[in-house]
Amino acid sequence: MKFPRLADLRYDHDLQQKDVAEYLCMNKEVYGRYERGNREIPVWALIRLADLYHTSTDYILGRTDRMDPIK
Repeated sequence: MKFPRLADLRYDHDLQQKDVAEYLCMNKEVYGRYERGNREIPVWALIRLADLYHTSTDYILGRTDRMDPIK
């Protein structure tokens, strides 16, 4: 499964793959595989990404077009 919103969110926040990889405490190549859909995103990483971008996991997964997290 591809996650095109990951790259879009990263660009919108002026981050590079290495920045996000460091935030997740992982190798840049591993994170790049998440963006390209070559590797499944672990739940813990998905949650951290939603926190980083102030959005919901559903938005990252493409289940909603609503960017703001539901409170």
